Amino acid sequence: MRWQLPVFAVLVSGPSMVPTLRAGDALIVRRGSRAVRSGDVVVARFRSRPGLLVVKRAVEERDGGWWLVGDNEFVTDDSRAHGVADVIGRVIFRYYPRPSRVR
Repeated sequence: MRWQLPVFAVLVSGPSMVPTLRAGDALIVRRGSRAVRSGDVVVARFRSRPGLLVVKRAVEERDGGWWLVGDNEFVTDDSRAHGVADVIGRVIFRYYPRPSRVR
């Protein structure tokens, strides 16, 4: 059995979560999907692209996973293009370059 830390770090790349998050922001993520609610920022994998980790906003539970969208209205690289995603964890804190809670 492989042991995993309850939190992990990710680095944002791309513009899909602007203005909430920007490329280069470093985030702390709490592992697990049970505590996820609509409106939370999450790290997930789209079922259609399992090798790609994404940071998006959870909208609603659907088909045993989550429908995710980005905060940037001009970027549609989210569930509208890739369908349902499986959440890996919920973003709880941005620690670089400007520490803050992510909402």
